[in-house]
Amino acid sequence: MPEMLVEMEQAFTCSSLFPTPPGGSRGLFSSRWHQFAWQMTETFDGFPARGGFVPLPPVLGRGATAALRGSVTQSGLLRDRDGSRSARRSFPRLVTFCAHVPPAATSRGCSFGLLRLCASEEDVDIPSRRVLITGATGLLGRAVFKEFNENNWNAVGCGYRRAQPRFEQINLLDSIAVHDIIHDFQPHVIVHCAAERRPDVVESQPDAASQLNVAASGNLAKEAAGVGAFLIYISTDYVFDGTSPPYKETDVPNPLNLYGKTKLEGEKAVLENNEDAAVLRIPVLYGEVERLEESAVTVMFDKVQFSNKSANMDHWQQRFPTNVKDVATVCRQLAEKRMLDPSVKGTFHWSGNEQMTKYEMACAIADAFNLPSSHLRPITDCPVVGALRPRNAQLDCSKLEMLGIGQRTPFRAGIKESLWPFLVDKRWRQTVFH
Repeated sequence: MPEMLVEMEQAFTCSSLFPTPPGGSRGLFSSRWHQFAWQMTETFDGFPARGGFVPLPPVLGRGATAALRGSVTQSGLLRDRDGSRSARRSFPRLVTFCAHVPPAATSRGCSFGLLRLCASEEDVDIPSRRVLITGATGLLGRAVFKEFNENNWNAVGCGYRRAQPRFEQINLLDSIAVHDIIHDFQPHVIVHCAAERRPDVVESQPDAASQLNVAASGNLAKEAAGVGAFLIYISTDYVFDGTSPPYKETDVPNPLNLYGKTKLEGEKAVLENNEDAAVLRIPVLYGEVERLEESAVTVMFDKVQFSNKSANMDHWQQRFPTNVKDVATVCRQLAEKRMLDPSVKGTFHWSGNEQMTKYEMACAIADAFNLPSSHLRPITDCPVVGALRPRNAQLDCSKLEMLGIGQRTPFRAGIKESLWPFLVDKRWRQTVFH
């Protein structure tokens, strides 16, 4: 405990606006306690944390001190000073922090202060069900992590470029690293969200895409089988050519582009290495994005908002936009069903049930925000640029529905929730949401 107090005092400055203190850098922090701090809960006494750094309540004046009580919720592996993961976290715990606002702090909502871990801690039962999520920094991975974490699962996420400090940084092409984290954590379930999902990028970087979508997936399936973990491999509707929808799980795939081919090969690699695994095929996704470009649906928002310029929108390909929250729920329900019934395995489909072209999605987005859509122009010709796309790869979801699994968010409601933070017209936002 004394060592923790010293480290916390020396290493952490909290801010409501900045991920690191002025003049400081993450690299100067102790990796052990830096990682610890980022695992703090979403709120402290009702005030939201930003990336693990807790904003001080605005009612605090300069030089004031206040106790903030919250919980450390991320369970998993705690790195030692040498970078090893030999120590296992005994979190979550309820902890009390002491926040002090220095007299020199500014008054514009970005007060800085030290966080000190007080000596009082209360043990909290750690969920016995463990799940590992790959690609936890991505659009779908974040939703899957949140869904499991909020439903009594001990969830650990891993990523690569954007992983630390919130998640474990794992290169899925490093078989030793993959082996280590799986054998250290001993998950009951692994949800494999990580992939190169951009068709045009796959076409331009085929070797790298194949390594991630195929080789890494096969190795992950083998390691999952080694510890008896149920693996859910996220695949795509692009394994079909789109000529005979709707597609059942038993229909013969015929991908038109390299992305679909690598995902299909990934399916085969997973099931060859782990016959008890599951493949979950899903269509185009949207949800709470960190940037509009994160989804092929949300990326259209700027074209919708800026109505002073006409915008051509595809009106040829039929899509079924699906909210990542719904897919995350399906993953959790599938995992929980499997823990009760070992026969739950194989290939499954899930999709939203509203058929739309990109033009129709854009019009629906405009309607959801009461924006004009007359500047949007439907293009009915087959696209000639980029990787080939199936015209209609609608997925038949009856297999999961018969298991009582599934959730669907209406598109207009889901897209409004996802996009309103990116709305340019702040006056409209204030009228509706305040």
